[in-house]
Amino acid sequence: MSASTTPRFGLIVAIAALASAVAFLDGTIVNVALPAIGEELGGGLSTQQWTVDAYLLTLSSLILFAGSVSDAFGRVLVLRIGLIGFGIASIGVGLAPDPIVLIIARALQGAAGAFLVPSSLALITSLLTGPAQARAIGQWTAWTTAANLAGPLLGGLFVDLLSWRFAFLVQIIPIAITFVLLARLGHIDHRRDDAHLDLVSATLCTLGLGGVVFALIEQPNLGWGHPAIWMPLVAGIVMFAAFLLRQRTVRSPILPLDIFRVRNFWTGNLATLFIYAALTLNGFVVGVYLQQGAGLSATLAGLASLPVTVALIALSSVVGGLTNRFGSRLFMTVGPLVMAVGSLMLLAVREDFDYRTQVLPGLVAFGLGLGVTVSPLTSTILGAIGGERSGIASATNNAVSRIAGLVVIAILAVIIGGSLDLDGFHRAAWVTAVLMAAGAAVSFLGIRRPATTEVHPA
Repeated sequence: MSASTTPRFGLIVAIAALASAVAFLDGTIVNVALPAIGEELGGGLSTQQWTVDAYLLTLSSLILFAGSVSDAFGRVLVLRIGLIGFGIASIGVGLAPDPIVLIIARALQGAAGAFLVPSSLALITSLLTGPAQARAIGQWTAWTTAANLAGPLLGGLFVDLLSWRFAFLVQIIPIAITFVLLARLGHIDHRRDDAHLDLVSATLCTLGLGGVVFALIEQPNLGWGHPAIWMPLVAGIVMFAAFLLRQRTVRSPILPLDIFRVRNFWTGNLATLFIYAALTLNGFVVGVYLQQGAGLSATLAGLASLPVTVALIALSSVVGGLTNRFGSRLFMTVGPLVMAVGSLMLLAVREDFDYRTQVLPGLVAFGLGLGVTVSPLTSTILGAIGGERSGIASATNNAVSRIAGLVVIAILAVIIGGSLDLDGFHRAAWVTAVLMAAGAAVSFLGIRRPATTEVHPA
C-alpha cells in the first residue's frame, strides 16, 4: 500500500482527516460562540477561559495516554472509542443548562478528542509508506488545519442563524460518516501482547496540568496569596514532576522520554510550543474582539478568518512537495516570520474599524505563513520517529500544541491587561508576533535535514 493511487489511500486519508477534524473543528468553533454562550448562560472572562481551557486541559493531558493506548491496542479500536465519547459529550455541550454543566461537558469532549487525534494520524503512518505517506500527511495537515480555521465561520453561521448549541450538536454528522468509513476499512488492528495501561501516569499528568491551569486562570480574581490559588499551583507542579519522574522507571511509559534525544523531534516540538501558542492566542482574540470590540456579527467574525483558510489549503500541498526537495528548515523558519509580520499588521486596527484595510491584509499574510509552516512542521516531527512509536510521536506533538494553547489562554488576562479592548487586542498582536519569531528562531537553529528518516529504537 505504498502508491497513492490505490483506492485505499483515499479511504485512509478520509478517515484520518475526518476523525481529527472533529476534534480540531470543535476546538476553534467555540471562539465565535463565546459571546453568545456568555450572554445566554452568564459568566465573564473567567467562564470564557474555562470553556476553552476545560477542553484543552483534558485533551492535552490525556492525549499522551491515548497515544500509548493506540500503539498498544490498535488505531481503529481507539478511534471508535474516541468517536463515541465525543458524540455523547457534544450532545452534553449542546444541551448544557448552565456554565458548570457546559464546562464539564467540554472537559469530556477534550478527553474523547484525545483518543481521536493521535490514532488518526498514526493510522496513516502505520498503513502507508514512502511518497504515499508523505502525500497523505500533507493532505491530512491541510484538511485538519482548514477545519481548525473554518471553525469560526461555521460557528458564526450557527450562532446567527440558529443557536450556538447547534455548533456542537452538528458534530454528530462527521462522527457518523467516520464510523461508516471505518467499517469499509475493515479490521486491521495489530495489538501488542505486552500492552500495559499506565493509569497512574495518566492521573498524575491530568491533575498536574489541571492544578497549574486552574491557578493561572483564577489568579487574577483571587491573587497569588490565596490558598485556592497557590495550593493547586504547588500541587499541580509536584504531580506533573512526579509524572515525568515516573516516565523514567515505569515499564510502559505514556511519554517515553528517550524519544526527545532525536534532534528534529525535540526541536520541532519546541517550535510547535511557540507557534501553536501564537495560533491559539490569535484565534481567540480575533474571534472575540471582532464581535465584542468591533461590533461584527458572529458570521462576519467567522468570515474574517476565511483568507487564512484559503491560503492554507492553496499552499499546503505545494509546500509538502517542496519540502522533500529543499528540506523543512527553510519553510519552518520563513513561515512563522511571515505570520509574525501578519500579526503586527493587525496593529492597524483602530476605533474607527474597517475590516478591509485594517484586518484583511494581516490575515492574508498570516494565512500565507501558516500554509508554508504546518505541513513541513508535521512531516519533520513524525519523520523523526517512526515504526511502532508513530502513535506516541503524534500524541506528543499534539499534546505540546494543546498545552501551548492551554497556557496562553490561561494567562490571557495578563497578556491583554485584563480586558479585551483595543489596547488588549494590540497587546495580543505583539505577543503573537514575538511567539512566532521565537518559533522561527528555534526552527532555524535546531532543525537539520537527515540523510535518511530518523527512527529511534524502541
